[in-house]
Amino acid sequence: MIIGICGGTGSGKTTVARRILADVKADCVLYMQQDSYYRNLGDLPPELRHHVNFDHPDALDNDLFINHVKALRAGEAVEMPVYDFTTHTRRPETVSLDPKPILILEGILIFVDPGLRELMDIKIFVDTDADLRFIRRLQRDKDERGRSTESVIKQYLDTVRPMHDQFVEPSKRHADVIIPEGGHNLVGIDLIAGKIRAQLQSELKAASI
Repeated sequence: MIIGICGGTGSGKTTVARRILADVKADCVLYMQQDSYYRNLGDLPPELRHHVNFDHPDALDNDLFINHVKALRAGEAVEMPVYDFTTHTRRPETVSLDPKPILILEGILIFVDPGLRELMDIKIFVDTDADLRFIRRLQRDKDERGRSTESVIKQYLDTVRPMHDQFVEPSKRHADVIIPEGGHNLVGIDLIAGKIRAQLQSELKAASI
């Protein structure tokens, strides 16, 4: 089973994914973030990297992402890239991923690419008010990515909000389930976790026959 979790920046996608992981046996679920598949900008001068629109689908290497998802679905291990958001480059090391019965994919643009969307069995959209999403992004980018308040605000106004309106929000129509208020919606998360547990039990039962 492949589950896609989409939503705007700061909507609570990662919190939803982690709470699902906490409710299901961890050794049965693999979690992948689309953020790991940003294109390597190592060939660009550092001063130009910050001008790239990271909220546009073209900023992502979806071909590699799709190939890795297909490989995992076929039972093959993959080497997931590690992205450095402070330099906008891929690090030399990778993360080895082995296939598991449940694969959770998370990202703001995972519903935009039809080829990636078609691989998902369940599509979840985390819907959170814009003001909350901006505050969360501001805190994250300052604390985890070493950004200044001014640069975060400028990026939000220049690209994040326009790209959300152009790509992320319209992709909500592809969702099978919409979870308001992200990780705080315990009822919605419990329903999804229950569906995953039922799927795992079904697969274990089929395997024992």
